[in-house]
Amino acid sequence: MFSMKALQKNKTLRYGLPMLLLITGGSVGLREFTQIRYDVQKINGKAGPSLEAKVNPERQAVVLQDEYQKMQELNLDEWRNIRGPRPWENSKEYQDQQRSGQTPGA
Repeated sequence: MFSMKALQKNKTLRYGLPMLLLITGGSVGLREFTQIRYDVQKINGKAGPSLEAKVNPERQAVVLQDEYQKMQELNLDEWRNIRGPRPWENSKEYQDQQRSGQTPGA
């Protein structure tokens, strides 16, 4: 048989075995935690509209129609491009100037 001292010097048992235990234990643990998420959704029966649309093809057409209606209501002809501030500029002042129509620094 092997002596205890020989087993302690074996690098495979000293480093490899704990690593394999962590990998397999982590995999099992993650599987259990993610399963809880699906179990809760199954019990509550609640899903977001985007997730429900992906699962249910009939619902997907309704969601697309809703989004299309929202886009139709927007006025895209009168938009203004407001750039973000540079790192050395005061962001609040610059955005206020952009919104009011003034040119910054003038």
